[in-house]
Amino acid sequence: MRDAMSRFPYLRQDFTASIVVFLVAVPLCVGVAVASGVPAELGLVTGIVGGIVTGLLPGSSLQVSGPAAGLTVLVFEAVSEFGLPALGVIVLVAGLLQLVMGALKLGRWFRAISVSVVEGMLAGIGLVIIAGQLYAAAGLEAPASGIDKILGLPGAAVDALGSTAALASLAIGAGTVAVVVLWKKLPKAAQTVPGALAAVILATLATLAFSLPVATVEVHGLLGAIQPPGLDAFGELASPALIGTILAFTLIASAESLFSAAAVDRLHDGPRTQYDKELMAQGAGNAVCGVLGALPMTAVIVRSSANVGAGARTKASRVLHGVWLLLFAALLPSALALIPLPALAGILVHAGWKLIPFRSVVALWRSHRGEALILVVTAVSIVAVNMFEGVLIGLALAVIKTAWEASHVKLEIVDKGAGPVQAYLSGNATFLRLPRILDSLEALPQDRPVELDLSGLHHLDHACRTALEDWAERHSRVGTDPVKVTEPPKAAGRAEVAEPPKVTAV
Repeated sequence: MRDAMSRFPYLRQDFTASIVVFLVAVPLCVGVAVASGVPAELGLVTGIVGGIVTGLLPGSSLQVSGPAAGLTVLVFEAVSEFGLPALGVIVLVAGLLQLVMGALKLGRWFRAISVSVVEGMLAGIGLVIIAGQLYAAAGLEAPASGIDKILGLPGAAVDALGSTAALASLAIGAGTVAVVVLWKKLPKAAQTVPGALAAVILATLATLAFSLPVATVEVHGLLGAIQPPGLDAFGELASPALIGTILAFTLIASAESLFSAAAVDRLHDGPRTQYDKELMAQGAGNAVCGVLGALPMTAVIVRSSANVGAGARTKASRVLHGVWLLLFAALLPSALALIPLPALAGILVHAGWKLIPFRSVVALWRSHRGEALILVVTAVSIVAVNMFEGVLIGLALAVIKTAWEASHVKLEIVDKGAGPVQAYLSGNATFLRLPRILDSLEALPQDRPVELDLSGLHHLDHACRTALEDWAERHSRVGTDPVKVTEPPKAAGRAEVAEPPKVTAV
């Protein structure tokens, strides 16, 4: 025993933390799988792989991986469009791409993705999850698209009010959300049991005690649920739509995992995340999940923060949590059949709500309205269009905003009333600011000579240079002296001014 304690000095802390993370993971693994339209056991398979395979690999020592609510919408769309056998191919190839990106040391570059885009992505996912799971809580079938889910809620509410079974189902879902929210207000001793698990247990007991007409989880058995993709499924790789879905999985899973790693690093004082190795660890886990036909994985902030909060010190806690999931799935599969589906829907409604960064939107609107706009547009695009295109729209807006801000340029016009008009350009002159520059220069008097000083420019792109040369040639045609241009990087001293000049800033 002493020898074991000397080799694993933090075994006690890691063992306790693994139990906590296991209890947090069970309802989330099952809930994400059911919401994704796949057998419940596949969520547990991904949790097992995330704990044992990814947990053993280097990268981030304390963050925990598994099926994530953030990919629920994308997985559901993929399974609906391509079928369950193709899911394994999608996850496998996405994992291989993550391995390649990690080997090429691209992991650190994911930190360059605008935080507003990531938060907008999570907000959009949260909205779609909430809307979709409200239908599931009532035992109704949800529309396919995100916008239809939201627009169809009033009609679904009317249908639910007219059905006793739907009202019973809604009561279980609402009760689950209430327990999860109120559980944090109980004494610390009670909170040793995670709120999500307590809510599912109470919902299950209520359903059994009152014999409520509520749908429960379908159980296929662990081995029966695992379906490795066949050769026919790999033939789908010729489809451009499938390739787009794989890229979406890769981008979103990688970004979510690495942003989660950065967040987890702020929760503890242990070793920092090695981003490229963590990306490879996620890739290895997803490759294994793909071979098993399971759900994709990401690092999950809920499980990771529970791991740190429970006192975990090394990666042993996350590996042990995977072992407990394996034992549960192998020894107690029939327990899943007792879980009411509206309880899982309630868990995911709460999870979706937590994905929406309300405080960030308010703070950004006060200090950086452009970033707030990117966040909102990304979220709305995901709801209105789909996940992949919504994220691309957000990334495009972030790039355009950055380019616009980087092209800051100032134009000063100095007119002393006699002699040449002096125009001073400083900053970064790019095509984005060209219309304003030309408007100001073309407004200068045509019968006066002009001196154009470009020495204050840090950057002058080809479009601006060509346009300025054309303007100078046109201005010189009317009989005045040719425009005198001082090129960057030559320094041009500004002449002393005898009387206060008229200065116009653009």
